[in-house]
Amino acid sequence: MEITSGVILALMVLAAISSIQFFKGRKLNLALMQHYLRSIEDVVKPENKEYIWLGGYVGFRAFYKINRDNIRKFEYTLTLLPRQSILYFPIALLTSRHDKLYIIIKPLSQIKHEAHLIQKDYYRMKPKIENEEFLQREIVEIAGKKYEALYEKKRDVELLKYLVESLSKPHNVKHVSLTPKTNVFYIFMKPEPDTTEEDIKKIVEFTKRKLKESQFTS
Repeated sequence: MEITSGVILALMVLAAISSIQFFKGRKLNLALMQHYLRSIEDVVKPENKEYIWLGGYVGFRAFYKINRDNIRKFEYTLTLLPRQSILYFPIALLTSRHDKLYIIIKPLSQIKHEAHLIQKDYYRMKPKIENEEFLQREIVEIAGKKYEALYEKKRDVELLKYLVESLSKPHNVKHVSLTPKTNVFYIFMKPEPDTTEEDIKKIVEFTKRKLKESQFTS
């Protein structure tokens, strides 16, 4: 096949744009990682910390020991859209849709009952929940979004609903749960640079007070 000068020019332009996008996207993702890292650490103030780089400019995992304010450990995973890749970025918008923040809190208090709030129609494949068939279920609405509630005790769903409603943009929360088997409080949400620090403050305060209090009334 003959390669014309027009094809060569188009390839050169694409290469130039890809190169520019790589450096701009890389810079932006690195700035986002630094921002979220600083925002979260400023709130939780860990005693010890450990990080795992996820490779490239995708994100990282952080492991914090807290041992106060009803938090034994605070762990999170940040995954970012591939803004550095002009070719893969549009695909990622369709598959991943947005940046993601997965938070795991291991409280000092004991979680007694299982409860989940899962934003309806968000997951293409619903996450596996152990003993799901034994949980009660209903649909609840939070800030105009419908969530599937799965629970042992209704009051635990009300507790999680209270948290989601208190956050800056409730619809950014895709899944929040309490799991007694592993004693884990879990939040999966879309992070945003201007609201994440305030939301982490509310999540920490919720764990410190509401979650701790719930062990005495469950």
